[in-house]
Amino acid sequence: MPQIRLDIADAVELNELLQFVNDWLASDTERLDAALTHYVGHPACTADELRADLDRFIFLLGGNDGEPLFGHE
Repeated sequence: MPQIRLDIADAVELNELLQFVNDWLASDTERLDAALTHYVGHPACTADELRADLDRFIFLLGGNDGEPLFGHE
């Protein structure tokens, strides 16, 4: 798999943006789920699924310890 290098300042900024969007999605999932269903045209895409994807990216960028993905040990 090819590697992609990202400057640390860019990684921090991307992480902050992803965390902001993740927090926004968590703020009102009921309304956002309705908006996503309207936009996508199918109820399979939910705010929780998008948040799980964002949590994976945030973890890969070093923005959290993986707790949202793996839970407490």
